Amino acid sequence: MSKTSSRDELWAMVRAERGALAEELAGLSSVQWGERSLCGDWTVEEVVAHLTAGASTGRLRWMLSVLRNRFDFGRHNDRQLAAHRGNTPEETLERFRSIVDSTVAPSGHTAAWLGEVVVHGQDIRRPLGLRPEPAIEAVTEVARFFASRDFTVAGRSAIEGLRLEASDGPFAVGAGPVIGGTTLALTMAMAGRAVYCDELAGPGVDVLRGRI
Repeated sequence: MSKTSSRDELWAMVRAERGALAEELAGLSSVQWGERSLCGDWTVEEVVAHLTAGASTGRLRWMLSVLRNRFDFGRHNDRQLAAHRGNTPEETLERFRSIVDSTVAPSGHTAAWLGEVVVHGQDIRRPLGLRPEPAIEAVTEVARFFASRDFTVAGRSAIEGLRLEASDGPFAVGAGPVIGGTTLALTMAMAGRAVYCDELAGPGVDVLRGRI
């Protein structure tokens, strides 16, 4: 397995993935901005505003927001999203462009914030049929992070007692019934996107699907 990237390298990946996504978003129609994403009931525009909010909120502001919302993380996210959404999709995109190089985050778990743009980027791309995918190096770092703990997603719990093996990169973890597939499909499944289970194979897939 290749070495784990440094924090500076992870932030460089974050910038690259945000920049690539911003370029893709520039070509969307008004109808596409209103399409439902893979992230619950959020539209494409709402997911973009959520990404902007996360890159604009440091630890203290994040904690104050959580306290004001009485640890209701759904309400916290919705209010943060609303605060960073523009009056038009174009304005929402400009606000997202403004945080492409940001290293502000609610915690020091840099791989988690790389995971934010990797996962939410696919939440947008897949429903819209956009073909670009994040860099394999970035997805591998996110896969490792998700498999190691339950933080922004319940990745470790989802794959407990299973063996994951990437078909296109060095990611491999766990012991038990095997699940094989691309690093991206494995990562998105760990992030709770059940539709990506259709791209996986092996005796552990049904177990994983049942958990997410």
